[in-house]
Amino acid sequence: MWFVLALLSAVFAALTSILAKIGIDGVNSNLATAIRTVVVVAMAWLMVFITGAQGGLTDISRKSWLFLILSGLATGASWLCYYKALQIGEASKVVPVDKLSVVITLILAFIFLNEKITVKSGIGCALIGAGTLLMVL
Repeated sequence: MWFVLALLSAVFAALTSILAKIGIDGVNSNLATAIRTVVVVAMAWLMVFITGAQGGLTDISRKSWLFLILSGLATGASWLCYYKALQIGEASKVVPVDKLSVVITLILAFIFLNEKITVKSGIGCALIGAGTLLMVL
């Protein structure tokens, strides 16, 4: 099931890039990011209420609050940078560079979460890095 959801995430991310590139034409990138964010927030809260998860708000620890807030700030910074890059660059070049987040995540997971880098994941990261370079240069 996780694979299907991850694949759907990739499809929606691809649609996000194409739709954003079309929609951002003539729009300030920060304003476009804000509009996108409002839609995402509304959709996320709708899902919280549809699934009845709102009761869990009081159960969230201070540590979780801190890291969720930091994650939100990182997401906001990522989106602001992404939209500006998408506005001034070609989607076919911006998106592969953005996907270097896979490589960076693997490295950060090794450093901060003590996750292992296997030969397979190392080769995969090297291929992603090489593929990104091929697509951008």
